[in-house]
Amino acid sequence: MYFVYFSQGLKSPQESMTDLSPTENLRIPSKEELRELREQPIDPQAEQEIIDGIEEIYFSNDSFDMVQHELQKLPTELNLQDLEEYRDRLKRQQAAVSKKVADLILEKQPAYVKELERVTALQTNLQLAAVICTNARRQLSVSKEGFTEASLGLLANQRRRQLLTGLLKSLRTIKTLQRTDVRLSEMLEEEDYPGAIQLCLECQKAEQLDVALSKTCKHFDVSHYTKVHLAYTLLGKTQTAMDQLHMHFTQAIHNTVFQVVLGYVELCAGNADTKFQKMQYKDLCTHITLDSYIPCLTDLCKALWEVMLSYHRTMQWHEAHDKQDAASTESDELAIDRSYVKKKLEHGLTRIWQDVQLKVKAYILGTDMSNFKYDDFIVVLDVISRLMQVGEEFCSSKSEVLQESIKRQSVNYFKNYHRARLEELRMFLENETWELCPVKSNFNISQLHEFKFMDQCRSPPLSPSRQGASSAIQIQEQLCLFQQYLQDGNPFEMHIEQKEEETEDVLASNGYESDELEKSTYHDYDSDSDVPEELKQDYVDEQTGDVPLKSVSRETIRSKKRSDYNLNKTNAPILTNTTLNVIRLVGKYMQMMNILKPIAFDVIHCVSQLFDYYLYAVYAFFGRNDMYESSGLGLISSRLRTTLNRIQESLIDMEAGGEATSMHAPSEDRKEKVPSPHLSQMVVLTNSGTLYGLAQRVVATESLVFLAEQFESLQSHLDTMMPAAKKPFLQQFYSQTVSTASELRKPIYWIVAAKAIDYEQMLLLMSGVKWDIKEIMSQHNIYVDVLLKEFEMFNQRLGDVSRHVRIPLPVSNVLWEHCIRLANRTLVEGYANVKKCSNEGRALMQLDFQQFLMKLEKLTDLRPIPDKEFVETYIKAYYMTENDMEQFIKNHREYSMKQLANLVNVCLGSHINKKARQKLLAAIDDIDRPKR
Repeated sequence: MYFVYFSQGLKSPQESMTDLSPTENLRIPSKEELRELREQPIDPQAEQEIIDGIEEIYFSNDSFDMVQHELQKLPTELNLQDLEEYRDRLKRQQAAVSKKVADLILEKQPAYVKELERVTALQTNLQLAAVICTNARRQLSVSKEGFTEASLGLLANQRRRQLLTGLLKSLRTIKTLQRTDVRLSEMLEEEDYPGAIQLCLECQKAEQLDVALSKTCKHFDVSHYTKVHLAYTLLGKTQTAMDQLHMHFTQAIHNTVFQVVLGYVELCAGNADTKFQKMQYKDLCTHITLDSYIPCLTDLCKALWEVMLSYHRTMQWHEAHDKQDAASTESDELAIDRSYVKKKLEHGLTRIWQDVQLKVKAYILGTDMSNFKYDDFIVVLDVISRLMQVGEEFCSSKSEVLQESIKRQSVNYFKNYHRARLEELRMFLENETWELCPVKSNFNISQLHEFKFMDQCRSPPLSPSRQGASSAIQIQEQLCLFQQYLQDGNPFEMHIEQKEEETEDVLASNGYESDELEKSTYHDYDSDSDVPEELKQDYVDEQTGDVPLKSVSRETIRSKKRSDYNLNKTNAPILTNTTLNVIRLVGKYMQMMNILKPIAFDVIHCVSQLFDYYLYAVYAFFGRNDMYESSGLGLISSRLRTTLNRIQESLIDMEAGGEATSMHAPSEDRKEKVPSPHLSQMVVLTNSGTLYGLAQRVVATESLVFLAEQFESLQSHLDTMMPAAKKPFLQQFYSQTVSTASELRKPIYWIVAAKAIDYEQMLLLMSGVKWDIKEIMSQHNIYVDVLLKEFEMFNQRLGDVSRHVRIPLPVSNVLWEHCIRLANRTLVEGYANVKKCSNEGRALMQLDFQQFLMKLEKLTDLRPIPDKEFVETYIKAYYMTENDMEQFIKNHREYSMKQLANLVNVCLGSHINKKARQKLLAAIDDIDRPKR
């Protein structure tokens, strides 16, 4: 009905409907119905009489149930005709009221529109006022946070917390009393008077029992927990006890971590006035100093381990008792309690571990670790890794919260650390004098601290006397942490102890372990006069009395090859201090990978950059030379050239060092690059007396080869760490970069070979020889003796260098190969300069070359002699006919255009006509054309 609409003032139809009870909420006439009502002809007086006939109760302010009101007015005996007449009367009243409402709405329409405009304007003003109020409140909030919430708010919260804690205890006591009352009534009905008396006594000690239950959260004691559990069982509150126990564990975790961190913060703060006890745990973690970070983290994990161990032992206790109870008959109520406890404990595992993760996460992220020392950061990673292992065994959790937090810190730390290490490596290389780092002959990277973590992966075979102890250790390692430390000990106590036990003994007492061998020099091997008496017997170590496996004796010296300059040195690895630093860095990087596998690819990529930079530096210092291309010897393979170009483009900042660029901040791309290193001024590569720095070249190149060998030995381990999708990168790094290290020998040692012998002098001497002689000579030319003398001097200088630096056989072979190849090519070039040559002159060429080979083979054991066929084939070409020469030109493109033209002009010049000569020269030109 619409009568209430008028009695309560002017309201919208929707507002009026909300004021009605559900029974009053009748349908509102639509616009069409209102229009029909207005259009119906009706007498105003009759309409007013109808409205006046409406009962007064419909106009009252009090809401009432109209339906109930009308039903109560019905007579006891109902008459259909009377009901229909009464219904029609109510309809007429409703129609009259609806028409009245419609008229009033039309009458008030202009006023409504005007008022609506005022309301809209008021709304706009209110919105503006709201903005002003919001800004004011924001400023007020800042002030409030700065003073009120920071001081008074903390006090109020603390007081509220204390009140609520007391209230919670009271409520629990009340709940216990209520349940006890019900149980006491049951026991009295069962006439169990002793049990009822015991229950009353236990009820009086309910609070003490709860305190006793909370003690099991930190130090679980079987006897103590058995008594407490039995007490709760007698009280019939097994489920309540389990709920209480989980609450105590949660509270124990919070209190434990807060007290541990608070203790370190207050200890380091000294007499500071800061009220640390009133801080939130997350804020408290930000006040940990760098010096106390690791001890606090270790103690934090130790304390949390005790809580989790207590929970683990609690579960074990219930599992053992469940097996005992299952063997005996039990009531349905006990079975329900046992099932509840089991599910509660299983679900609590995840919740307890989640609380532990969140607390440790707050601690990890509370400190910026980017400036940590590497060893300290590794300890942090190791502790967190052990904690994640605990989580895996505790509830089969992957510890995503811990992994994400430590990954964030690791990525930030490693990015800064690697950048600093690359700059440090550049500094080392620029100050490196390429002197030997004296390490023992049995040096292996596993002896270094940084690779100790790999011992468990590749333990050496044990002697029978140690196998028993080893098997016991292996059995212990197979046990999970909760089995190893079930009764005593803590898995987080081992880290500092291990660090103190580590020892390292890799350096020799002098440059070489067998200093007596210095006296053995590279001279006449068949003579004992140059060999000290002590070397005629097996060498015995003066300190240990042991005979080395590879002792050097007189017979050994005689059996050595002439090209091996290692006679006076043991086979200790050739490396520098910088090489050793790079190896140590690789070990540190691998430690980080081993602990934190999610960033393994990033770390391996950085490891590859260490090798790339070292390789590029050795090439830039000793191997870069503009004469490579003109030599035609293929000194730099396409693979090595591709590798060097890749390193230069991706890692080397070629713009660094200039004054123009140094004034501007480097671009993002250049931040990832390192300036090209510069060779130390103390390294002299231009002195002929030192074979142009051969000792430094050997140390640099062979240290790179040694480094590559160590990388090769680590490949399988790195492969296991690398994600499957990124393994192609590792394979490409080894196949395209690591394997090219030995290829640097050719360009680096070629520079020495090109300068060690005076090839130009030989060309001058050859140009003075008369080759158009008429008789066969039995004596070779003087230039052969001069050349051999050069090789003897070169041989002697190699021996001199080998007294200071061991020259490995591959190195001496490369040096001899380069020198011989250059000499042979010089011979061919000298023969190509001949203007006239007779058959006897050709025989003299063969005599000279055979003499050269015969003497040369006594100086070196390198076989076959490099480019021997290159010279012999060229000399034999002097005897060819016109047809043979044409085929020779097509098949031998290794000779230069000048050398081939000389064969045509000098050898065949007097035997062929001009046309034939032009044809052969044209053939030579056609062969040379594609090279242009």
